[in-house]
Amino acid sequence: MVDTGSEAAWIAERTLRAAHIGVRKKNQPLIMANGQHVTRDVGYAIVRCEGFETIDEVVFAKPGDIELLGARTLEGFNATVDARRKRLAAAGPMPAARSGAGRS
Repeated sequence: MVDTGSEAAWIAERTLRAAHIGVRKKNQPLIMANGQHVTRDVGYAIVRCEGFETIDEVVFAKPGDIELLGARTLEGFNATVDARRKRLAAAGPMPAARSGAGRS
């Protein structure tokens, strides 16, 4: 599942631990879509999905939490959501600084 309203990727804690992803930030305060305040641990992972790959912060989701890819993950993938096909799609060329920018 993808949620562009969520900043972070939420992946089941058991999945992250099985992949040997370590906790880098303990008890991070987060606000759920329903306004509920929670704390979760956060780690760093290489995230892959449908041929896309990026490095991202991942929330250690507890039982009952929804697993999803967030806006930062999509940005790292340089992907958009094709809602009609229910797939990720390449976003095209990434913006870059102009050659020689900042030079006098």
